Order: sequence, then structure tokens, then C-alpha cells
Amino acid sequence: MREQFIADVLSNHHNANILARWKTLDLPDAWLVAGCLFQTVWNRLSHQAADFGIKDYDIFYFDPNDLSAEKETSLQQRAEAIFADLPIRLELCNQARVHLWYESYFGQTYPQLNSACEGIDRFLIPATCVGINPDSVYAPHGFEKLYQGVLSMNPLTPYRELYEKKASSYQQRWPWLQRFE
Repeated sequence: MREQFIADVLSNHHNANILARWKTLDLPDAWLVAGCLFQTVWNRLSHQAADFGIKDYDIFYFDPNDLSAEKETSLQQRAEAIFADLPIRLELCNQARVHLWYESYFGQTYPQLNSACEGIDRFLIPATCVGINPDSVYAPHGFEKLYQGVLSMNPLTPYRELYEKKASSYQQRWPWLQRFE
């Protein structure tokens, strides 16, 4: 399924363009993550355009040496310049600093992380815990639930209200997805 996942992800030309220019970002422990990946898979399974309904393209990186919002903003602006020709919203997030703002934004605590992959591990729904870069694919729960459309709450982030909101949003766009508690 790994090869199928890569093929599906690359069928979204925005993902393919981001990965083709990846090295110019020069970010430590960096991964293309979240909706631009799993939503592309769901679009392919639904016979939709590969980029249908994707709000943004997220890149996680991990830099414990600079936890400032200013550094993250600077890198965000640099990435926006690199991909300015793509009609997408790109968002960078230093996973080394998420614990500093998560509670004030989402109303829930969040542990200090040790890698970008630990951030991927904490997505609200295990089937969506996926990341890719030109050298590797990260899928701690495998691909089966992603391709089956299984939505369940991640025990690492047991935030029922956030999960319900996210799952409902996904089911509105892809009604065939199923919740399992």
C-alpha cells in the first residue's frame, strides 16, 4: 500500500511540485503532512479531482534551537516565496514549539515533542497520521484505515470535541467515511 499511497499523493500536482522543490526549503526533520496527503487519497477513492477541497498544504519541521514565532514566520515567508507560483495556501509549523501555543488555541494541553514525527503521531484521527518527504514515508498506523475511510479518535489526543468537529467536517466532504469508536 505504500507505493499506492505515494502514487496517489503525487497525483495531486501541488504535492508533486512541493516535493520536487523540497531541498530548497532546507528545513530540519521536515515532512509534508495532513490533509494535502490523506484528502488526496480520499479524493482519488471518490473519483474527485486530486486537490478537491484541500484548504492548505502543511509542512512540519522540527527545530529545537529556535522556538521563536519570529523564526517560524520568517521560514513561512521564505516557503511562500519558493512556492508563490502555486495557487495554494502553504503552512509551516515547527513541532518543537507547538506545546507553547496549542492550549491557548485549542483549549487542550499538548506535550513537548522530540521530533516532527511525534507531531504526526498526534493528529486527531489515526488514519490521517501520514507524512512524506522525498526520502521517506511516515505512516505509524499504516495505510489500511486511511484507504478504508475509518475515522476513530487517536488515544494520544483524546479530545472528543475536536475529534467530532474534524470527523464531521470530513464526512461532509466524503460521506462514505465511517466513524468507529
